[in-house]
Amino acid sequence: MIDCEVWWAEPVAEPAEFLALLSDAERERYQTYRREPDQRRFLTGRVLAKTIAGQRLGLAAGAVEFDARCADCGRQHGPPRLPGTPLTLSISHSGERIGVALTSGPAVGLDVETASRRADDSLLGYALNDTERAALTHLDPAARADAFFTYWTRKEAVMKATGRGLRIPLRSLTMSGPGEPPRLTRSEDRALAPGRTRMADLDPGEGYRAAVAVLTGDELTVSERWWKPEQGL
Repeated sequence: MIDCEVWWAEPVAEPAEFLALLSDAERERYQTYRREPDQRRFLTGRVLAKTIAGQRLGLAAGAVEFDARCADCGRQHGPPRLPGTPLTLSISHSGERIGVALTSGPAVGLDVETASRRADDSLLGYALNDTERAALTHLDPAARADAFFTYWTRKEAVMKATGRGLRIPLRSLTMSGPGEPPRLTRSEDRALAPGRTRMADLDPGEGYRAAVAVLTGDELTVSERWWKPEQGL
């Protein structure tokens, strides 16, 4: 049995008090974001991840150091990792939602999306294959948009778990249909196999869709919690 913790938060209100928890590379990345909302989402994700990981490792949040080296260029802008520990994590944010998923070993991927965009034909054609689009044929526009973002977050979650992200074509993956338990039913990419992928749909609140994926053949249990800076964990 694999346990996966998912923590949700809203962007921190006072960024200045949390900046000291970032490494030099993280502060540099924080400064590259031109918009203040983007800075707050990045900062909140890192602080939340450090706080959760620190609790597991018996460390203060400021003592937790991530390795985010990009596999392509070596710069510190890739997915954060915790080398030398048994923990794996994934950070995702959209709008007013920041999420962190954490496991004790198997690779994990988390995705959250605002579900307010219209799911037009171009977006469907980009993300969904023929089998998935056929499942949406008879849905009204609202239900079709809801189903689309369910598909989208499931796909993004499994791709993030591999560490390869969008280098895996979205249409190469087939997900279970709307209203069915989340699962990968087919993959054209060798990095993913249905028998070694476990998933769960999540509840980040109204107006959002989210999913988590763990690369394991074991059964998966997922817990969701909310974090507020003033309350600690």
